[in-house]
Amino acid sequence: MISRRDFLQVGMAASALVGASGFGNWAKLAAQQALTQDQLLQFDTFGNVSLIHITDIHAQMKPIFFREPSVNLGVGDNEGAVPHITGADFRKAYGIADGSPSHYALSSGDFASLAQGYGRVGGLDRVATVINAIRADRPDAILLDGGDTWHGSYTCYQTAGQDMVNVMNALKPDAMTFHWEFTLGSDRIAELVENLPFAALGQNIFDAEWDEPTDLFPPYTFFERGGTKIAVIGQAFPYMPIANPGWLFPEYSFGIRDENMQAMVDEVRNQGAECVVVLSHNGFDVDKKMASIVSGIDVILSGHTHDALPEPVLVGQTIILPSGSNGKFVSRVDLDIRDGRMMGYKTKLIPIFSDVIEPDPEVAAVINAERAPHEAAMAEVIGQTDSLLYRRGNFNGTWDDLICDALLSERDAEIALSPGVRWGPSLIPGQDITREDIWNVTSMTYGRAYRTEMSGEFLKVVLEDVADNIFNPDPYYQQGGDMVRTGGLGYRIDVSKPQGSRISNMTLLRTGEPIDPARNYVVSGWASVNEGTEGPQIWDVVENHIRKQGTVAVAPNNSVDVVGV
Repeated sequence: MISRRDFLQVGMAASALVGASGFGNWAKLAAQQALTQDQLLQFDTFGNVSLIHITDIHAQMKPIFFREPSVNLGVGDNEGAVPHITGADFRKAYGIADGSPSHYALSSGDFASLAQGYGRVGGLDRVATVINAIRADRPDAILLDGGDTWHGSYTCYQTAGQDMVNVMNALKPDAMTFHWEFTLGSDRIAELVENLPFAALGQNIFDAEWDEPTDLFPPYTFFERGGTKIAVIGQAFPYMPIANPGWLFPEYSFGIRDENMQAMVDEVRNQGAECVVVLSHNGFDVDKKMASIVSGIDVILSGHTHDALPEPVLVGQTIILPSGSNGKFVSRVDLDIRDGRMMGYKTKLIPIFSDVIEPDPEVAAVINAERAPHEAAMAEVIGQTDSLLYRRGNFNGTWDDLICDALLSERDAEIALSPGVRWGPSLIPGQDITREDIWNVTSMTYGRAYRTEMSGEFLKVVLEDVADNIFNPDPYYQQGGDMVRTGGLGYRIDVSKPQGSRISNMTLLRTGEPIDPARNYVVSGWASVNEGTEGPQIWDVVENHIRKQGTVAVAPNNSVDVVGV
């Protein structure tokens, strides 16, 4: 039996090996021209079990630009801990050289200029090449998909997820778990899941009426690899009916369900599991807390919060590894399992530099076939951008600033609200804005742009509720994405304050007047969780606005004053 001290030493040694032979080796390279596919894929095989992790693809089948957040605040015990450090602090923590490939892949600084040098990232045909290379080295590697896969693009919307199912089937995953997939609706997700050639897992997906597990989403599955019995337990997004419209999937209930997770870990151990892997869509901080409560988990493959870390984080005897989003990274995890224990590990976060990694021709053909009927509509140029358009960050994102501008002008509103979702690729200055680009940041099954009246008092309640979803010091109460984006409205937020006391100095930007709690304001927004929301689709609103602008230039947004950090 390995002691905690020995485990820490083995884990740290394995992590050090990663820096020497994996991520850190190419992180110091000065220019894209020095990168090769062999360097990106180089890995000294370790142990007897290999896991491959991808997550939060959000239906991005083709190469894209994707900027990591410049602001990702942690609160409570997670203040100042990864992944809640960004920019130069992040690069310093991992020894990443400025201007290097890993600077571009993992950090937001100088993004537009580095993007012009290093090019696009992702593309599931390139992801397939990486997966095939790992399988060539370790033929029985287990490929696990962390969810948020069947959502987020024009073709995914038009085909109700079928395009992504077909492409992912070509990658041959062994199991997946879920989040945004449920916004396709109960009937559609059941139809898709029933025909999957791999396991659809969720120990926390229960029948809402009977409060018991479902047959459609078993809690776990077993694999025999490298002479080892491995259990993979699925953990779907716990807060589905809060973050997304519950009326789309009324048959199901979710939640973290720690006690049931512990029961499942104990159950698979009693059935002979020598290694327990949790395929999670909790989000990184929630996974850290769960690992501190539930014993017996060896590995948590973390999704939902789109974090990308070059090394895993150790909580007790559990390693937690996030793998980014949008097809930008693939993680390889090699484990040494002996005598029913994980004796060591070695990991590599592999960036998918699209100009360096050759596309797999078979998967490329599947992608092209799925896109072909829609290519003309998607490729239509709607306008151009003079600004870097990105979404990620706790508060402001230029894509959402643009969406808010569209809501204000097209819906004749005083205030605009845009949800703080994390998905959506970036565009660099000088790029055309196509219809596909607009859909990449707006596509969802409840995208109506409402227009209504809200009192100043109610607006404060909305901001306070969302702020607590993000900045509650207990990760189990962090149920949202990033902060709701606002147009026409400025405010101060003190992230150190308790619930209900974070928001102050609310201002109507058009006049500079303080928001009156008793006055009603005309508000336009989108992605309401309320059934029967009326209004045009958000992608049409944004397209109309961009057509009128021609060339988009998003002004710096200083409307949110962040204090308490």
